[in-house]
Amino acid sequence: MQCHVALSQETNPDLAAQAVSQSVKKALGEAGCHLAFVFFSPHFSSEARNIIEMIHEKLRPQTLIGCMGEGVIGGENEIEEHPGLVLWGIRNAGMQVVPFMLTPKTEGDAPSLEGWPVGLASTEHSYTFFLFADPFSTPIGELFSLLDQHVPGSSAIGGIASGGMDVGESRLVLNREIIGSGVVGVAVQGGVEIRTVVSQGCQPIGERYVVTKVDRNIIQELGGIPPLERLETTLKALGEREQLQAAHGLQVGIAIDEHRSEFGQGDFLIRGLLGADRQSGSLAIADFVQEGQTIQFHVRDAQAASADFHLLLSKERMTHPDRLPKGALLFSCNGRGQRFFETPHHDVTTVQQRIGDIPLAGFFAGGEIGPVSGKNYLHGYTASMALFYDEASRPSPS
Repeated sequence: MQCHVALSQETNPDLAAQAVSQSVKKALGEAGCHLAFVFFSPHFSSEARNIIEMIHEKLRPQTLIGCMGEGVIGGENEIEEHPGLVLWGIRNAGMQVVPFMLTPKTEGDAPSLEGWPVGLASTEHSYTFFLFADPFSTPIGELFSLLDQHVPGSSAIGGIASGGMDVGESRLVLNREIIGSGVVGVAVQGGVEIRTVVSQGCQPIGERYVVTKVDRNIIQELGGIPPLERLETTLKALGEREQLQAAHGLQVGIAIDEHRSEFGQGDFLIRGLLGADRQSGSLAIADFVQEGQTIQFHVRDAQAASADFHLLLSKERMTHPDRLPKGALLFSCNGRGQRFFETPHHDVTTVQQRIGDIPLAGFFAGGEIGPVSGKNYLHGYTASMALFYDEASRPSPS
């Protein structure tokens, strides 16, 4: 197995596409590219089709998938607010790759996704799914339900396309098609070991509370007390630095595993706080909650986010001390990057420090898909990463 990444900051789309295609083709050789991922900044939105045609003409990948992102990630660089095109290819004849597209449909008030590929069902060896979705038309909960229904136990990783500001402005890529809605994906099985790392960028504050009254995404009571009162008590107990963080990025964490005896960073799904009702004391958050679930308020914290990513990658490295991944894909929240960490190229630099200099590609997403504790979720403020290792040899049958 061999992976290669090529990044171009050339403003001319034809020259950019030609440069990255030729670079990947030269690196992978005549055996060809079995799977390629392409990510591009909004500067190339109107030229996306020409870029894809150029890649097919020069590289001829068996499967090509990707999307537009507010920024792109390639090699040692995170390109933000500037033109960028990145192409990542893998040569591995042992992989089984199933590309597909899910189309949004609305019947009544219930949106759904159609187009699950025939024959893609649960098998002895689970799949790894790479998924890229349009934020304006995709019912994410329905997407995860389809995975649980057809391929239980499979991991999903990827992100929500970003850079488009309205319906129809997203750009999803599947082979020679440019799609503006729904989901594109590939299911990968065999020939490779794919491991995932999901690192969140928030720090818990205050106490944990049990939801005792709720209406969908409107939390009405926490431990029998109006949640706004709980929040005000939490904020008053903070230091000056944490109060400043809360003023600019207060979040709500929903416990992933209710049965844990201890909770820490990474044990919660981070969701945005949408608003408060002063009269009732209720809080609205960006997800549905059920009575009996545990929540804790969080703040966005660059130091904690950096430390968490370093720690998780160090653990991953220790898991495979004698094996380096051949490549990786990284889907980082568009709320991370230089504005958050106050230093350029933070996440890719962390990967180099903890894992090594490997072919790395990705984009800044409007939401990151990744598995935690064996279940797939949509995250925010997260670095969601897939590492590609040579498939571990299985023992011969006795």
